[in-house]
Amino acid sequence: MAQVLFGVLGPVTAEGPDGPIALKGPRHRAVLARLIVARRRVVPVGRLVADLWAEDPPPSGAVGAVQTFVAALRRALEPDRPPRTPARLLVTDGPGYALRVGPDAVDAWRFETAVGEAARLPPARALRRLDEALELWRGPAYADFAREEWVRGERARLAELRLRSVERRAEAQLALGLAAEAVPDLDAHLADHPWREDAWRLLALALYRTGRQGDALAVLRRARSTLVEQLGLDPGPGLRRLEADMLAQDPAIDGTAGPSEAAAQLWTRAAAAYDRTVAAGARARLETTVGLLRDLAVTGGGGLTAAREHRLAAITAAEEFGDPELTGRVIGAFDVPAIWTRGDDPELARQIVAAAERTLAALPPPDGRGTYDAVRCRLLATVAVETRGSHSSRGPRAAGLAEALARRLDDPALLAFALNGTFMQSFTRAGLAPRRSEIGAELVELGARHGLVTFEVLGHLIRLQAYGALGDFAAADTHAAAADRLAALHELPLVGVFTQWYGALRLAASGDPAGARSAYERAADGLPDAGMPGLTHGLRQLALLSLHFTSPHSADGPGVPPREAVDPRADWGPYRPWITPLSALAAGDHPAALRALHALPEPPHDLLYEACCCLEATAALALADHAALTRVQARLLPAAAELAGAGSGLLTLGPVAGYLAAIGKTLRG
Repeated sequence: MAQVLFGVLGPVTAEGPDGPIALKGPRHRAVLARLIVARRRVVPVGRLVADLWAEDPPPSGAVGAVQTFVAALRRALEPDRPPRTPARLLVTDGPGYALRVGPDAVDAWRFETAVGEAARLPPARALRRLDEALELWRGPAYADFAREEWVRGERARLAELRLRSVERRAEAQLALGLAAEAVPDLDAHLADHPWREDAWRLLALALYRTGRQGDALAVLRRARSTLVEQLGLDPGPGLRRLEADMLAQDPAIDGTAGPSEAAAQLWTRAAAAYDRTVAAGARARLETTVGLLRDLAVTGGGGLTAAREHRLAAITAAEEFGDPELTGRVIGAFDVPAIWTRGDDPELARQIVAAAERTLAALPPPDGRGTYDAVRCRLLATVAVETRGSHSSRGPRAAGLAEALARRLDDPALLAFALNGTFMQSFTRAGLAPRRSEIGAELVELGARHGLVTFEVLGHLIRLQAYGALGDFAAADTHAAAADRLAALHELPLVGVFTQWYGALRLAASGDPAGARSAYERAADGLPDAGMPGLTHGLRQLALLSLHFTSPHSADGPGVPPREAVDPRADWGPYRPWITPLSALAAGDHPAALRALHALPEPPHDLLYEACCCLEATAALALADHAALTRVQARLLPAAAELAGAGSGLLTLGPVAGYLAAIGKTLRG
């Protein structure tokens, strides 16, 4: 079926392959517009009636009228649909209707996508993408429904996004040395929107960079006068600082200073201003400190280590104020995306969870108005993230509550953090890679749409892992490339740790053990500097051991690895319990192997759950221990279609189906 394109950036329109589609009367267009505002969600008939007849009591036949409007729209949108066949665009769903169209079918949605993409592009490409986005506008959004309450919020949101896009376009021009070209557009922009402080700043800066220092200072004076007279506000710190920099002829604003030098100058000035203006011991300092720790953490290495060292101190200081809301904000502000399911500092995690639980208990109970819901959501998400790998039921419960709260609050950043908790608690059994792929997809979409870059990267890494588990390495490759691209643009060095390990996994899975061994050694050499001990301990040895399991084996299973591959003197870290039975078997000590096998706990609920189960299965097969085989068979069955361990994005022990076949054969005797 040929795609129908809808326009709302101006009057509401629809266009098919043969040109514009006639939408009849204003209420037909209103129904269509109301469904577009709903973004593919169902709008109940009662809601449509209330919105279409908002100012007057609806007539007795209002429901029938809506049904008539819908029928007419369906005929217009799908003229070739055979009679009595279900509609494919404007569908009936439960109590109402939904417009089920693709993400590029509505000009406003294409505009948002383009603006989100531009935020992640270098200036030259961002400028082109913003030009394409702004060309989609034909007038005010939903222009023919300017007075309708049901569209007011969407109109305001799109209008604000357009204004910001004009200003981001000017920023890209300035970054490219096109200051003169930016001046006329900013002048016109400010004529219609004189309260836009960022636009005043950009216009003054553009004039300054074209050698018009007097005009630039005059613009800043005009901005001050306009803001005071129209809004009763003094210029903000950005305008005041720019004026001071111009008078001092600071090279950081004339485009001649290099980006690193300009950034360093800005950091120094901002830090000094903060120290001058914010009193020591002020609550604001605590929240600012946590924000700094969050930024430090994503730099990796020493930054991540420093963030861990100071995080508990910030929480302790917050608790001393005796204000649970403040404490909750401080605990929950550390929303650093987490991809590895084994914590770096278990004792720190335990103390953070304890503080979060104390704070949740101290918050006033829900009041029906959502007063503390955002704080409560962040605390629950923190509990979910910090209890990763645990067998406790608290983590999954906290994750579910956090996600439900975030969806109700409709806060993208909050939802991204909550979904990180959901991901961390999605290892309660084997075979959940498809569910994790869904979480990753939503994080990618959220991050791209709302500029949450670190969570967009997290989504790509989660999908990389999930597709690895499912053996779809072509799809995993695309997400590895996307994560690397974003990491390069936004200086996120830790991303490369995971994509480098994924590269080694690809070699192992493709049947190149020699290349994989070299790649694993190189990847492991970089781990000590990454600041992630929860990932580091034992991983080199486990990865090298995994190469034994990706070689061809008999139908009876992979067999016990050679003694050198399971050397008990090596650093196996947390994986040692699953290596000990194999070490004893390789040494010919079957009684010791049996004791070690019987002592094995259930593996941690983490990314290597299936891999540990397969190590246990290998030992149980060699010992023909039916009880252990029955136990591990039940654990592995849900992952029968997966590659063991590949969901980590780091290594694999081969198809789970091979282990299950060998177990079944042994149990059948």
